[in-house]
Amino acid sequence: MQRSLTPLLSQFHSLTSAHLWLTKGPSQCRTHVPKYRCHPRWASTVSDKPPSTGSKADSKEAPPSTRTWSPSPPGQSPSPNQKSSDRPNELPPNWDDNPDYTIQNFADLPSSNFGVNQHIVINNEFKEALRQILWQFRAPIRYAFAYGSGVFPQTALNAKDSSALHPHANPAISKVQGGSGKMIDFIFGVSYTQHWHSLNLTQHRNHYSALGGLGSSAVSHIQDKWGAGVYFNPYVTVNGTLIKYGVVNLDTLCKDLSQWDTLYLAGRLHKPVKILRDDPRVRLANQVNLMSAVRTALLLLPPQFSEQDLYRTITGISYLGDPRMTLGAENLNKVSNIVTHQLPNFRRLYGPIIENLPNVSFQDPRCSSPAWVDDADMNAVLTQDMDPIKRGNMVRRLPMKFREKLYFQYQAKYRIPRAAFNAMMESSNDQDPSRVRRKQGGEFEQRIAGEGTKALNQEVSGVLTNIIKWPSYVQSAKSGLTSGVGRSWRYVREKMQKNREGRRREREERLEEAGKVKKHGG
Repeated sequence: MQRSLTPLLSQFHSLTSAHLWLTKGPSQCRTHVPKYRCHPRWASTVSDKPPSTGSKADSKEAPPSTRTWSPSPPGQSPSPNQKSSDRPNELPPNWDDNPDYTIQNFADLPSSNFGVNQHIVINNEFKEALRQILWQFRAPIRYAFAYGSGVFPQTALNAKDSSALHPHANPAISKVQGGSGKMIDFIFGVSYTQHWHSLNLTQHRNHYSALGGLGSSAVSHIQDKWGAGVYFNPYVTVNGTLIKYGVVNLDTLCKDLSQWDTLYLAGRLHKPVKILRDDPRVRLANQVNLMSAVRTALLLLPPQFSEQDLYRTITGISYLGDPRMTLGAENLNKVSNIVTHQLPNFRRLYGPIIENLPNVSFQDPRCSSPAWVDDADMNAVLTQDMDPIKRGNMVRRLPMKFREKLYFQYQAKYRIPRAAFNAMMESSNDQDPSRVRRKQGGEFEQRIAGEGTKALNQEVSGVLTNIIKWPSYVQSAKSGLTSGVGRSWRYVREKMQKNREGRRREREERLEEAGKVKKHGG
């Protein structure tokens, strides 16, 4: 049975304006309202500068003691007082029509500060502690990010002793985690899968299960051919810290970010992560990924909605079809927890993208305040233009694999003859490098976008579920080989415990709310 984002997000205490979502269709909801220019506090994210690079694909950075940092590409950090045209959120028009995913240098990106919104600022000592973990790997890591609750808290911190989990963690890690002792998750992007595992097996054979005994060829085959193209080594200790790291080929990563063929890593990058090593090709593909997430969410949202509605819808995309949700191996409140505890970081990630889209805008005058980005208690209001032409253009600009599957879904629904459908698909082909065109939606896309929001939600959610389900199930199944039975069972056990804790908290909240109602009624 296909799952829809609407019931899924209701499990996560999500959309506060669900009645608007379900009762108003696009034809009833055209809005033309003034746009508030939000204070560009997210520009400060560039202060956490990624390293500039002009090196070869697998070159390693200099050690921390000799390394120097500069913006990528070189330039001064933007300030809130800069002119609008100089701010990092100003992008060339239609930059995402035909992005060049073969670029090698940051100078080849569409603008000088392109994608700096992806670099979320965290505690500086914590950031350096995470980077020190990367330096323990001799195999070259081209792109890396840390993610999950070990980096960005999803619940209130507790005072549980972390020493049992992290044998000798850097004090900065213990301080940020509040003594809770959460395993830290990493993704490593590499250029040559087999070569990387060959080097890593030589240095860290104990990180691998028995599969590592078959050599790097077997390991790389399992990584690249099964599931979503990621090979995880969980519950390994590096620099005194318990971590899990996944290895992915850069080509696989960029394809998922730009086309949504599995959404396995693209979905993880819909949420705030800490990028520790950057790559121009990945930065470009991820900016496309983030913009695609906003467009998909807008198709599912009513004319007026809140920030939390938007970010919960985006975050919920990657959990459709996720076996951890259906098998009780994940906290059902996860989406709500992520957004609630990371609202300022979601603003930094998506604020510049929202300001560059012509059909959506913040409609809260408080956004003009310099302090609004860091105000976790504020839930700003946004509006979108429900004009079918603009929404048809959004459909046309969805990621290729996702868009193709959505088109096939509607071909069957509208009973379009195969010959006419094939001609339409050929005219929208994005793969021919000899054809450079703007991605404009036609009658077919406008008809899709003009469907009632409830019907569109069901179709979009069904397609997303089908994209995510199979790679996620295979990825989970292969963990028995890549992680070993013991570590895999430990992982499942901990996830199921999170699920039980989430259900318990939900019951307690319902009882507390019922008590308040009863008291008020009495």
